[in-house]
Amino acid sequence: MSYKKKTPIITFNSPIVLGFVIACFVVTLFGIFSGGRITHLLFMTYRSSLKNPLTYLRFFTYVLGHSGWEHFAGNASYLLLLGPMLEEKYGPVMLGRIILITALVTSLINYIFFPNVAMCGASGIVFAFIILASFTGFKDGEIPLTFILVAVLYIGQQIIEGITITDNVSNMSHIIGGVVGAIVGYRLNIGKK
Repeated sequence: MSYKKKTPIITFNSPIVLGFVIACFVVTLFGIFSGGRITHLLFMTYRSSLKNPLTYLRFFTYVLGHSGWEHFAGNASYLLLLGPMLEEKYGPVMLGRIILITALVTSLINYIFFPNVAMCGASGIVFAFIILASFTGFKDGEIPLTFILVAVLYIGQQIIEGITITDNVSNMSHIIGGVVGAIVGYRLNIGKK
């Protein structure tokens, strides 16, 4: 009796996450080739006139733009690591909503409270995914120690770095992303009856 080996095939296993990461890659590539002009025009959120339609577009598209390959690679690694598990658990539609909600909330807070700060990149979504992933072990009436530790370590680190370090990292977007992930994770896992 002969056994035929099955040839492995590559599958597009997580359409929202893969589509998002591919879009980030393409936008980052265009940003680099344009010397940052395309990123600044379409894929970075900052205080601009509310009469400008691009202001509203940038409330969402800034998550696709990255300042360079290192910035993109760091975010893409986390998105590809955590995203497929979250997409499988919550479904592509819900994960797409989480990405959009995180982008909008973070950009609005940046627009209102930090008028001199320009922001680009998917870091807020990464932090939302990190906190959301820690909710996967929640059971009714229980709070896993892993969730508490992840929240304290990641969000606590961002608060400390936001106070003590002056750099181009938007700790605010990380914190807001983590808060969005916590709220959504709670509502999807504990808050539903």
